[in-house]
Amino acid sequence: MDYLALSISSKNSGGIRETIKTVCWAVAIAVVVRTVAFEPFNIPSGSMIPTLLIGDYLFVSKYSYGYSRHSLPLSSYLPGVPGRILMSVPERGDIAVFKLPKDNSTDYIKRIIGLPGDKIQVRLGRLWINGNEIKRDRVEDFVATDEIITPRPIAQFAETLPNGSHHKILEMTDSGQLDNTQIYTVPKGHFFAMGDNRDNSLDSRVLNGVGFVPAENLVGRAEFLFFSHNGSASWWEIWRWAGAIRFHRLFKALE
Repeated sequence: MDYLALSISSKNSGGIRETIKTVCWAVAIAVVVRTVAFEPFNIPSGSMIPTLLIGDYLFVSKYSYGYSRHSLPLSSYLPGVPGRILMSVPERGDIAVFKLPKDNSTDYIKRIIGLPGDKIQVRLGRLWINGNEIKRDRVEDFVATDEIITPRPIAQFAETLPNGSHHKILEMTDSGQLDNTQIYTVPKGHFFAMGDNRDNSLDSRVLNGVGFVPAENLVGRAEFLFFSHNGSASWWEIWRWAGAIRFHRLFKALE
């Protein structure tokens, strides 16, 4: 009986050790994937409407721009090691996640508009890069249809950047607070980022709010949505999920 009890105890101990090892390996693999490959983010605000909606969940590729300390979890607590390794320069039009320069901890997501050395200005709502007005064409109004955003039509434009990248933006007015700006000269090693919802975005146009984005603050490039909901159902209201999930946005590539 004593031998049997010891045998069962030994098996139980071995099972617990194996479970702990499995959990540790799973956590380690998840940390590595999150650090060097992909990291999930959710969208809490409307600054990137119409491209990104409140309640969108997306994957960001960590390898797209190389790696810095901000590629690691809890980067705000790590020593300030400057620079990046395996650096790849973002392209105009990329949707990038970066750490807010003034605190190096808050995640922001905006579109890269200006590269180092560029001169950026907004005049009467029109974007100018290096003295050239950026082409924008009026398209159909954007109309919000879910419960988070009050349904109303908003003027929508197709904007084409100098490298041929095109995307849609919203402009409620061409005379808003950020529709007439100074000329910004993007410093070396920095980028100029703007939200697609041009009249409702705190971005590089506000120098004391976001300002120029240092290369080392880049976290990665937004690649595709993997989930989206309109906020009309809580996680436990299973019977309401069908009406809350935006099925047409699942696994949608971003541009």
